[in-house]
Amino acid sequence: MKPQDIIKEKSSLWIFGYGSLVWKPDFAYRRSKIGYIKGYKRRFWHGDDFHRGDKEKPGRVATLVEDQEACTWGVAYEVTDSQIEESLQYLNIREVKLGGYVTEMVEFIPKEKGQGSLPALVYIATSDNPIYLGPASSQEIAAQIAICSGKTGHNIEYLVRLAEFMRIYCPEAEDDHLFGIEEAVLNFVRDGIKPPEQKSLLVGTT
Repeated sequence: MKPQDIIKEKSSLWIFGYGSLVWKPDFAYRRSKIGYIKGYKRRFWHGDDFHRGDKEKPGRVATLVEDQEACTWGVAYEVTDSQIEESLQYLNIREVKLGGYVTEMVEFIPKEKGQGSLPALVYIATSDNPIYLGPASSQEIAAQIAICSGKTGHNIEYLVRLAEFMRIYCPEAEDDHLFGIEEAVLNFVRDGIKPPEQKSLLVGTT
């Protein structure tokens, strides 16, 4: 789905964020809503060789993996009129060209009671992407995050800010994957343990 197809005859568009977009949208929007989408689980399975890592040490960032029993919490931003094209142009560079994500339309369900669901645009990285890293244990992912940094900042910041958002705004939500990785990273930092060498982290990835 191309951005130009999305904005045709639209005066309003909702964009759903579940990673850095929940705390760092960096585009103008009219309003935002906290909520979730069904049918996807958030996983730190995507590589990042620009924002939170580099070519030699790619970071680990979130993507969505289909799971009919799961739901993923985040923030949806409404952009209107000229904001639509401006935000999509910005996100096309940040998420698509530099991040390797593609766009999908999903059903966003606001947390606030009495509000109906909304169609929303979301950015997802799949296993077709050459920097997709795939599944790994929480310890392996944490070890990779602990040593990676890119042009936007350290990979730990990405992880911790996302976990903070979930605790503050979605305390009822369960996300063992996210919090398990956070706990492992903080243990590395607190105990001064040097994470394993990166080469061991790539075993079994795609």
